[in-house]
Amino acid sequence: MNSTETAKSTDTLHDWQRSFIEFALEKQVLQFGEFTLKSGRVSPYFFNAGNFNDGESQQRIGEIYAKTLVESDIDFDLVFGPAYKGIPLAASTVFALQNSHGQNKFFSFNRKEAKDHGEGGTIVGAPLEGNLVLVDDVITAGTAIKETLSLLEAFPSASLTAAVILIDRQEKLADSDLSAIQALEQNFGLRILPAIRLDQIMKYLEDNGNHKEALIAMKNYREQYGV
Repeated sequence: MNSTETAKSTDTLHDWQRSFIEFALEKQVLQFGEFTLKSGRVSPYFFNAGNFNDGESQQRIGEIYAKTLVESDIDFDLVFGPAYKGIPLAASTVFALQNSHGQNKFFSFNRKEAKDHGEGGTIVGAPLEGNLVLVDDVITAGTAIKETLSLLEAFPSASLTAAVILIDRQEKLADSDLSAIQALEQNFGLRILPAIRLDQIMKYLEDNGNHKEALIAMKNYREQYGV
């Protein structure tokens, strides 16, 4: 089952996902109000992963990515962090995979500009080979994935198998009935693995009962733009 099918089938909320939502609220990563997106839409919620900006946050994020990967049962050799946001995410993920799940995985990341001295090149860390998974915070247009696929053209022994993200907004693109995740899965044959989906956030808010106005606004927004 791919992530698109999962999103359609259930809004089941696991304990580790509930804990993640609570932490995102505590860190003011998950915010409610009116937020103008790049698309021009005015969203009643926003996920500002930049507020995961301390040691505890990086530890928790690593655990979330690791848990998502382990539960997906996907076969991979290396975690790739696209510069710049993906660099600490990749490091936190492989630490959590080893520390909590006994899986010792390689990781690497790219430089935006090639280094012309020392070891040189654009890749830092383990060689790019085998099955790779990319880590990113959110997906809008899938830019990081497309750039990574282009980068991997120079590394024929490496293959991008999946991408792990923090949240799936389950929101259709402006010019399509598909979400960004659905379009990427369809166009590139990748698995996109979100740690949490919008319907699960809404399930949490419904069970919690402390954000009734936000929940109503989110339901209206999803009715208009949701997949």
